[in-house]
Amino acid sequence: MEGYIELTGMHFFARHGCLESERTEGNEFTVDFRCPIDIEAAAASDNLEDTLDYSRVYGIVAAQMAIPSNLLEHVAARIADRLLNEIEGLEHFELTVSKKNPPVGGECEWARVKIIR
Repeated sequence: MEGYIELTGMHFFARHGCLESERTEGNEFTVDFRCPIDIEAAAASDNLEDTLDYSRVYGIVAAQMAIPSNLLEHVAARIADRLLNEIEGLEHFELTVSKKNPPVGGECEWARVKIIR
């Protein structure tokens, strides 16, 4: 039985950006995660061991969001690498890192970087 596990709207206050003001003042970020998964075993067993542990995904994302970076691309790649290295069996997923009100010289609600692995 194929399905998806999604964690959407993981909110963080972080200090990512190239400008000094972004590093000192910080900003709001969201991270979204989506991965295809065979949910048959978990649906039948009702055991956490048979599925992807959401709290592990969140913990990895939170740890990487706490490390300041200049670029969203770098943050997203770090998170993706850690997910692949730390969660056994995880192979395919989408990860989106979004920055609220990026300093682009005009009105812009969000800047986003999406990684597909």
